Amino acid sequence: MRSSSAGQKEWQRFFDAHAAHYDENGFTQHTVAEVDFILSLYPIVPGATILDIGCGTGRHSIEFAKRGYKVTGLDLSQGMLEQAQAKAEAAGVDVNWIHADATSFNLDEKFDVALCLCEGGVGLIEKGENAEAHDQAIFQNVAQSLKPNAPFILTALNGYSIIRQMKDEHIHEGRFDSASMMANYQDEWDLPEGLTIMTIRERLFIAPEVVRMLQTAGFVVDNVFGGTAGHWARRFLSLDEVEAMFVCRRKP
Repeated sequence: MRSSSAGQKEWQRFFDAHAAHYDENGFTQHTVAEVDFILSLYPIVPGATILDIGCGTGRHSIEFAKRGYKVTGLDLSQGMLEQAQAKAEAAGVDVNWIHADATSFNLDEKFDVALCLCEGGVGLIEKGENAEAHDQAIFQNVAQSLKPNAPFILTALNGYSIIRQMKDEHIHEGRFDSASMMANYQDEWDLPEGLTIMTIRERLFIAPEVVRMLQTAGFVVDNVFGGTAGHWARRFLSLDEVEAMFVCRRKP
């Protein structure tokens, strides 16, 4: 497992603490079907190199490795990577795990495919960070790590869904800024390890904004699908679902 300097961040602390319980979340239970779907989007030959950004406990990385792909998994959380390493050893597969920040990593290798799934770094901003600059940096790093025409599959929060839940009283309470599309509030998450109070700071990006950022980073966006974990399909993005999927290729 390779490590690079990644300053201790709020999200890093959260995922380090949550790592041992992450795979108990319901949305993690559809890995095989999700990998099948990704492989249906583009012709990805066995032996291709795959970069999994925000790989977490490695569920997608390990499944791809089982199928003969050469996988590199990158994550901000050392705790998540330790879980991933143990799972890979138990599965008898070899994955190159890298401890790094998705906004600042720099790899020498150029990959055949990149993945960033289930908010794998995108949208996870810290206090005082510029959300658009944060996500744009990730997209730039992904583009620089890919060969020309290489696929990039991204799933990220669907801003439409959260915006449709906001009300005028949330603006007056300071929970949502309608001018900047920033949400800032405390939420109670029912996690496998118990109830946890989380401070949520999110810039609510809708699909055309994400497409614009991806294009600026050097991608062609072929499709935008519904991307909620466990429900991936070639279908339109519903306004009320949790995540959107962006099916892209690095420009030639």
